[in-house]
Amino acid sequence: MIPPDHKFMKRALTLARKGFGKTKPNPAVGCVIVKNGKIIGEGWHKRAGGHHAEIYALEMAGSNAQGSDVYVTLEPCSHTGKTPPCCDKLIGAGVKRVVAGMTDPNPQVDGRGLLALQKAGIDTVCGVMEEECRDLNRSFIKLMTTGKPYVTYKCAMTLDGKTATMTGDSRWISSAESRSYVHKLRAENDAIMVGVNTVIADNPELTVRHIKGDSPLRVIVDSKLRTPENAKVLSETLSHGTLLATTETDLQLHLPYIQAGATVIICESLNGRVNMNDLLSKLGERGVQSILLEGGSCLAGDALLRGLIDECIFFFAPKVIGSDGLSPFKITGNAAISDSTRFNELKIRRIGSDIMVVTRPELKCSQD
Repeated sequence: MIPPDHKFMKRALTLARKGFGKTKPNPAVGCVIVKNGKIIGEGWHKRAGGHHAEIYALEMAGSNAQGSDVYVTLEPCSHTGKTPPCCDKLIGAGVKRVVAGMTDPNPQVDGRGLLALQKAGIDTVCGVMEEECRDLNRSFIKLMTTGKPYVTYKCAMTLDGKTATMTGDSRWISSAESRSYVHKLRAENDAIMVGVNTVIADNPELTVRHIKGDSPLRVIVDSKLRTPENAKVLSETLSHGTLLATTETDLQLHLPYIQAGATVIICESLNGRVNMNDLLSKLGERGVQSILLEGGSCLAGDALLRGLIDECIFFFAPKVIGSDGLSPFKITGNAAISDSTRFNELKIRRIGSDIMVVTRPELKCSQD
């Protein structure tokens, strides 16, 4: 049998997922209030600036909340932001016990919420289904603990590991179902990132089109500002816009892109190219929690070797290109298998005619 704490936390996680992607910069949170073994109130955080999950659940429970057990996927907040502290509301409602999935990594909370409840005489438990709770808000946790966004690299490749032919042709390697899934990923992330070579070769739009959802910020890593002025990433006007990351300090070279509506930021140079560590820090300062890295191979290879990729999503299509095709990571110099980059936490599923593999590099900077 599933222990009661796990049973009700599982329900709280189901509720929290309803707000996933809609609450940023806040985390997705779910809450369940239980009395005499029955759920009497539940809720989830629906949007930034709106009620937190605990408040919706308390409103549903009403006066019955007194003496109840509260299950919440994230430690209740103890500070005043756009809304009052949830701790005060729980204390005022007279709840008996609070079970949290994890502590809140936000420095303004970070254990203070649980401590406030304990001082009020409320029993607290933390860490129930913690792995699942952390996974739900991995991008929020990454930003709070490192100041950098969570980076997911995605690519479509053939069975022999090629992302394009020798001429650069890659349309379309993956199935229509896989491409729709990628647009879902785009809508869930704060930014899409590609290198300038991808812009020059493919002239992509980098928008959400195959599903309903907002197009995220487009980040072009362009060390020497080679993005064509007629590129689609500049001509498409989006609410979140386009950002070019460069090492060029000559502001006159920035002007055409700024006039086209893009933002240009100067990053530190590393071997003549944008220092990706510096870029990620600058994006974190702008509140970017999550990035979908879509290529190309130079950018992806550099990010992988420097431990800047937290997760990879590979779509394998039932096709073969051959030895002249292009690889997803431009990495050279590995003389032995022991030199290779290793991955773990492998998950596999079928999408259309393709196989999707989700995995995480052993070398990563995520703190989740």
